[in-house]
Amino acid sequence: MWPLYAAGFTTAFGAHGIAANLGGFSGDAVTSLLVLGGLLALYDGAEVLLKPVFGTLADRIGARPVLVGGLVAFAAASAVYVVADRPGWLWAARLGQGAAASAFSPSASALVARLNPAAKHGRAFGGYGFYKSIGYTLGPLLGGVLVWAGGLRLLFAVLAVLGAAVAGWAALAVPAVPPLPKARQTVLDLARRLADPAFLAPTAALAAATAALSAGVGFLPVSGRAAGLGTIVTGAAVSVLALCAALVQPRAGRALDDGRLTARSGVTAGLLVTAAGLGCAALPGLAGVLAAAALIGAGTGLITPLGFAALAAATPRERLGQTMGAAELGRELGDAGGPLLVAAVAASAGLSWGFAALAVVLAGFVLAYRRAAAPS
Repeated sequence: MWPLYAAGFTTAFGAHGIAANLGGFSGDAVTSLLVLGGLLALYDGAEVLLKPVFGTLADRIGARPVLVGGLVAFAAASAVYVVADRPGWLWAARLGQGAAASAFSPSASALVARLNPAAKHGRAFGGYGFYKSIGYTLGPLLGGVLVWAGGLRLLFAVLAVLGAAVAGWAALAVPAVPPLPKARQTVLDLARRLADPAFLAPTAALAAATAALSAGVGFLPVSGRAAGLGTIVTGAAVSVLALCAALVQPRAGRALDDGRLTARSGVTAGLLVTAAGLGCAALPGLAGVLAAAALIGAGTGLITPLGFAALAAATPRERLGQTMGAAELGRELGDAGGPLLVAAVAASAGLSWGFAALAVVLAGFVLAYRRAAAPS
């Protein structure tokens, strides 16, 4: 499992380490906000388009070769900018990184499910989510140190070495998991399966959690600055969010496996806690920012391992890659949709109302989720 945890850390560290530091980079590659937005969207766009494709490929040829190939491609894409320090090659490197992450991220999730019995899925996904959250936490901080010390090229060089090292580790340590025989699936069969509440309910919850997490990371620093807080304090608040998510996930997974928590009750509680955190974000001052960060982190930490465990439990093992890829697509849409909703409402009514609008959406998800996830 450790190479899979390392793969989760790599995708999170790579995504946030670069994204958080592109805006502060003063080189020739990032010349305007429009360029910055394009570079950020390029990575996410590749993931939205390709994660379901690579998830299906993992079911067809086996998840391990897709995992290792994606990590090798991530290392190669990162090395492109190290070797060719030109603005155009930064675009190519970011596109390559996004495409590569689209391969190894759903493959790692599928392997977490395949390599663990159903009774331990909560622990397995909790541990996987913990190390991804550590990557999200360290990415902006350590990435900033690397950019300060040697520019973007040093950060990309570290990512190239990290990707290559994890690829080698996975190739040596992850057992071969051959693809399982499967019945022929038509497009209509796929549509029926993806429209099943057993898929839609946890995927929607994961998307809602990611929407809140992304909005918190993006806009809580804005709330802090508006309250007169310095960059160190606001940065610490974002770290609190990621740290709470990291600490809660393994505990939620263990509680699920031990029967002390069900996926339905845990996800419901996570949605309510996350919505409460977004409500706290509308409160003024440091107390509001820290309460929001802690609650959003704890709520999303509850939802994430339980949502993935529910998906794994409801999916035929021969279709795990396809399901995880489709679920990751849902998370990417939430990642984009949450900040867009907050920004759209904030532009006309203020940031507090933007947070409140997203809180209302998540509260509405509670009833819909409980109805969809109810035993038939």
